Amino acid sequence: MQTFSWPVRVYYEDTDAGGIVFYANYLKFFERARTEWLRAIGVNQNQMAQEFNSVFVVKSTAVEYHASARLDDELIVTVLVEKTGRASIAFSQEVRCAERLLTSAKVTICTVERTEWRSMPIPAPVLRLINPALFAASTD
Repeated sequence: MQTFSWPVRVYYEDTDAGGIVFYANYLKFFERARTEWLRAIGVNQNQMAQEFNSVFVVKSTAVEYHASARLDDELIVTVLVEKTGRASIAFSQEVRCAERLLTSAKVTICTVERTEWRSMPIPAPVLRLINPALFAASTD
């Protein structure tokens, strides 16, 4: 799998009184990058909810903070799929500023049925877009 990158600019609202990005905002940056990655591979989350009654939710996060981002910094947030399961996707994500690693994370999302919030498998058409190699191997 290839690493997906998404640019993020640090705005005043992202920072604390010292002009440093508030630690919880990195989770927002990771979320935005994963959402843009889904769009880039052709997964429309609204359509997924309507057609399959399925939504992605965050199951777990483990974040390490290495250095601080500051107001007006131009960041690059990366997304790398580490593993796909029946109902989950594990990611490795990073935030960098000018090649300097600021934050790294392991994030796992899973699919749930959107009205009862019960775990359910990732819909096959969505999984096909996320991990086409799984399907290519089965059709050879």
